[in-house]
Amino acid sequence: MSKRQQPICLKSDSEIAAIRTSGRLAAATLRKVAEHVQVGVSTLTLNNICHQFIIDHGAIPAPLNYRGFPKSICTSVNDVICHGIPNAEQKLQTGDIINIDVTTIVNGYHGDCSQTFIVGSSATSEARRVVQCAYDCLYRGIGAVCAGGHVGDIGAAIVDCADGYGFSVVREFVGHGIGRDFHEGPQIPHFGKIGKGVELQKGMVFTIEPMINVGTWQSKILEDKWTAVTRDGNLSAQFEHTIAIANDGRVEILTEGTNAQ
Repeated sequence: MSKRQQPICLKSDSEIAAIRTSGRLAAATLRKVAEHVQVGVSTLTLNNICHQFIIDHGAIPAPLNYRGFPKSICTSVNDVICHGIPNAEQKLQTGDIINIDVTTIVNGYHGDCSQTFIVGSSATSEARRVVQCAYDCLYRGIGAVCAGGHVGDIGAAIVDCADGYGFSVVREFVGHGIGRDFHEGPQIPHFGKIGKGVELQKGMVFTIEPMINVGTWQSKILEDKWTAVTRDGNLSAQFEHTIAIANDGRVEILTEGTNAQ
């Protein structure tokens, strides 16, 4: 999401539990839609499957009508970095990669996660590598989280991982605090320096969602004012989890259960 700063709201144990409940539904939604990521399926169909699954579980799809976003999930295919809008005309082809980003609201609390899927069996080695890199970058970032550390530690770990693959890290969009509001503080840039940035504290809940590009990290926004694509037309991949630093200092993935590749 965009880099507009929001207040940081430290969470109680009960609030973290509420976010965990929402996060688990978001993860279950990704597992549900994974069965339908197949050649010939439209991104609108994927949206509708997620929408119905979320509604059937008594929850709300957070993206729908958020700041005017018209659908219930984001579907970002190939060179789309993030915020792709599902539509009936866009049908998956073998070799595509698609990031599906799901955010749920359960009892007023948000849970946010995403996964990049490979469609069919003919993806290029480059496509498979950028998907693996994005996955590895997410977990390297999570591994850098600890109370008393800094936001820059997360970004530094992610950049180090991406550099090892020869790929770039998108800078225009960041992770974010989350709770009753979709976007709270702190911002979590996916680049940075060790020991720099906001200090990580017990009670913080935020997303880590590195977007990894094969070519330049730079993006541009399409005429729909939502869809962000790579400036050079190369592939982009992303994985996301919602993370809590519990009040006993433990670091927990609240959206655990999303599929690995």
